[in-house]
Amino acid sequence: MSWNLRGRYVETCSCELMCPCNLSMDHGATYDFCRATLAFDIREGSISGVDVADRKIVMIIDTPKVMTEGNWRVGVFVDDRATDGQFEKLAEVFSGQLGGPMAGLGPLVGEVLGPERAAIEIDHDGLRHSVRVAEAIDFEIQDIVPFGKEPPEPVTFSGMFHPVAPDLTMAEATRSHIDAFGIRYEGRTGVSHSDFSWAA
Repeated sequence: MSWNLRGRYVETCSCELMCPCNLSMDHGATYDFCRATLAFDIREGSISGVDVADRKIVMIIDTPKVMTEGNWRVGVFVDDRATDGQFEKLAEVFSGQLGGPMAGLGPLVGEVLGPERAAIEIDHDGLRHSVRVAEAIDFEIQDIVPFGKEPPEPVTFSGMFHPVAPDLTMAEATRSHIDAFGIRYEGRTGVSHSDFSWAA
């Protein structure tokens, strides 16, 4: 079974600027845990012949201070506009059952919460990116532009080990309400990616 996805990505996590876990997963988080919300705005894609364009996925994770210790709790929301076929295939990809980046993280996951259907809104407005999932998640991040930078281009880190891409734009949270699957935290920092591309 082959599949491919392309779209935009937004994340916020509980660490202070910048998230040590994004720099390297074997670095301890700012606090005694790392909690993050990962939002995938799929522009185009097909999974085993099922078209999943214009669908959205939001994952929430709760990990130990050092992510590589494993025993993650992971919750998954699937766009409530998805057909039964789309829901099934998206859940398979984002649980790692069909290979790809999420399969590589599988050994770290101790408990899977969901997947659940939910109304998901993901908006991009220049440097600002916002995510809303029903009443459970509502956050906004803003890409960071260095003082005095002309033209105003945001900071990008390269060479990262991240399921989305090795090059991510650094951001900070400007609004945060996150309480889903029993995982609650205040988003402080974030990353975005304008064009992620996955295939397996």
